[in-house]
Amino acid sequence: MANQSIDHAFTTTSLTDRATDPTYAGALSFMRRKYTKSLEGADAVVWGIPFDAAVSNRPGARFGPQAIRRASAIMDNDPQYPFERDLFESMAVIDYGDCLLDYGNHQETPATIEREATKILASGAFLMSMGGDHYVTWPLLKAHAAKHGPLALVQFDAHQDTWFDDGQRIDHGSFVGRAVRDGVIDPTRSIQAGIRTHAPEDCGIRILYGNEVEDMTASRIAQTILDHVGDAACYITFDIDCLDPAFAPGTGTPVAGGPSSAKMLSVLQKLGGLDMKGADIVEVAPAYDHADITAIAGAAVAMHYFGLLAERHSRR
Repeated sequence: MANQSIDHAFTTTSLTDRATDPTYAGALSFMRRKYTKSLEGADAVVWGIPFDAAVSNRPGARFGPQAIRRASAIMDNDPQYPFERDLFESMAVIDYGDCLLDYGNHQETPATIEREATKILASGAFLMSMGGDHYVTWPLLKAHAAKHGPLALVQFDAHQDTWFDDGQRIDHGSFVGRAVRDGVIDPTRSIQAGIRTHAPEDCGIRILYGNEVEDMTASRIAQTILDHVGDAACYITFDIDCLDPAFAPGTGTPVAGGPSSAKMLSVLQKLGGLDMKGADIVEVAPAYDHADITAIAGAAVAMHYFGLLAERHSRR
């Protein structure tokens, strides 16, 4: 025990050293990364956005960041499958905590998220955000596009999120259409995978419907995404309801007939060829979960983002 520590998120003096907390104890930052508001030296940042006032069905995704952090504790910085490496050995990642939002003033929420995201991105760090409902992706896209230009959107979801939007709505089902109309994303290079509902318009975005995903291998899905996005700067958003409710029951708008967590994690692992500028995991609502199934899936999605980043970092 002499070389072990507890509460690594607070006691560590390095952004790249390994945690030794027991999986059942210690401060629950994301994968035991250092909790800090200092962006100095950080290659990547984990950030929670506990907002769910835009949902059209069941609320509860405001508790998503807490649940994902808790579920990530079992990932104790051993070499992470399937990347075969300690993700943080040479890549400095911090947990920036959560966005402070006024629960009684939702009209201020998008500007607050965008302003804080812009500050993080200005440091040069990669930003991985944890929602919250899917509306939070709208201000995140704006902040990323302001830095990188119009983005290709890679969206894993059961819903297209292209419903009518007057430009003022706080709505998790319309942000994609708004992003296309406002030139924040490039629809010709964007793609949605796992869609199992119909919206009035597709906004010119390539769609892989749930039944197509069911018939395709993970390799073919990944290659379709890589071919469509090409070398465009992209943002990946993963709505946990992309997964079948058997694998992610804890979400606000579950839709039967979706893919397994194994299949979609395998797709993510094969997307290292993308020019990924930012990413998020949204719509984890732990109140509807059982045995942390959904939170574990959400934490695994987030870990895969860092696996891709670690591989890219090692090639520099």
